[in-house]
Amino acid sequence: MSSMVVTANGNDNKKFKGDDKMDGAPSRVLHIRKLPGEVTETEVIALGLPFGKVTNILMLKGKNQAFLELATEEAAITMVNYYSAVTPHLRNQPIYIQYSNHKELKTDNTLNQRAQAVLQAVTAVQTTNTPISGTTVSESAVTPAQSPVLRIIIDNMYYPVTLDVLHQIFSKFGAVLKIITFTKNNQFQALLQYGDPVNAQQAKLALDGQNIYNACCTLRIDFSKLVNLNVKYNNDKSRDYTRPDLPSGDGQPALDPAIAAAFAKETSLLAVPGALSPLAIPNAAAAAAAAAAGRVGMPGVSAGGNTVLLVSNLNEEMVTPQSLFTLFGVYGDVQRVKILYNKKDSALIQMADGNQSQLAMSHLNGQKMYGKIIRVTLSKHQTVQLPREGLDDQGLTKDFGNSPLHRFKKPGSKNFQNIFPPSATLHLSNIPPSVAEDDLRTLFANTGGTVKAFKFFQRDHKMALLQMSTVEEAIQALIDLHNYNLGENHHLRVSFSKSTI
Repeated sequence: MSSMVVTANGNDNKKFKGDDKMDGAPSRVLHIRKLPGEVTETEVIALGLPFGKVTNILMLKGKNQAFLELATEEAAITMVNYYSAVTPHLRNQPIYIQYSNHKELKTDNTLNQRAQAVLQAVTAVQTTNTPISGTTVSESAVTPAQSPVLRIIIDNMYYPVTLDVLHQIFSKFGAVLKIITFTKNNQFQALLQYGDPVNAQQAKLALDGQNIYNACCTLRIDFSKLVNLNVKYNNDKSRDYTRPDLPSGDGQPALDPAIAAAFAKETSLLAVPGALSPLAIPNAAAAAAAAAAGRVGMPGVSAGGNTVLLVSNLNEEMVTPQSLFTLFGVYGDVQRVKILYNKKDSALIQMADGNQSQLAMSHLNGQKMYGKIIRVTLSKHQTVQLPREGLDDQGLTKDFGNSPLHRFKKPGSKNFQNIFPPSATLHLSNIPPSVAEDDLRTLFANTGGTVKAFKFFQRDHKMALLQMSTVEEAIQALIDLHNYNLGENHHLRVSFSKSTI
């Protein structure tokens, strides 16, 4: 096992030849090249933290190179594989990472003291989530502004914001490695980790105080005290983009207790007046930076944005314009639906505005409809064309512009607050007094699923919750029974519920 003894003072660097092999055998020591001149040890260590414990570092300042040693070879392999797909940047410059010929770093501790102190400080923060007090190095190493992790709070949450929406927005500023979302004090919050603290800084400058959708979903962004997030599951609450192999952990809380404890400490930060002004830059400068960054700029999010969705992998035997109108109508007012004549497993759906198409896409992509997992993306079409006069297109295109069934025509309608992802539990309303629990259970069982639970609202028998055994069955029941005539001029209204029975 070849090991190296390197004294890390400037003169002895001459003895040290950088590794030239581009992709040697895997090693837990990585050789990093083309570093920007003013880069700090903390920034280099932060590159390795998402992948595991960093056990040593050696900076060759004069050569713009560094060696980083990870605790295990597996961690180093994961890191090299990840950064071969996503070019790492430090301070806006691409850098290069490869395996070193050396199997471990043996550094002269007296000369490499600063690097060791930084490593200790960062590791202490990583393991205890609180910086070591009393060491000047730890403060310079992990000032909040240096953290690659942002803490995001969303105010005025008029529309739901998903993990994918956050990923889409924040990816504009650099590679997003991990995201954890959670609700605290009735507020939707997220922790988001970049590969590079500078990306976090740029994202904070550009996005703090911005709205994701028109006049709502305002981002409040601060640096987290954490320098690394520990994600256990990849699901709609948390995701580690460096480890696609993680289990989905069905419904497990994404937070580990240590991180949850750290949040409790962090909340106090937000009460400090001025703590939210980005890096203490006057707001005018921050606003200018945000304007320069081109607003939040999600494709198709402004009201004038892309309103047409392309839905594919549909069950062509079963799907109709009406069934798509009903399902997509949960997330916005569907104007037109066109099932493609020569590709009947695909359809174009035109929503009333860009917010609604974004919502429908984030909630329905990957859901099962008529036994098939559907894919929903933004289409490049601006509108859905109706067939020419006198041309029979077999009823594949339908204009719903004047439908009385639109849920969001009235500004400020309650329906805006009741937009939830597809779930096995359905919210039923507009039930006439003569209709009993058994009638509704039978009606829903006839859609081909199993009714697992039912309960009328205590104060108001016009409303009830009904739980099917799977989300797919609930989607089917909603398509079949929303607007179903229960008699006495009562048409049943069905939507997804966030409650369970």
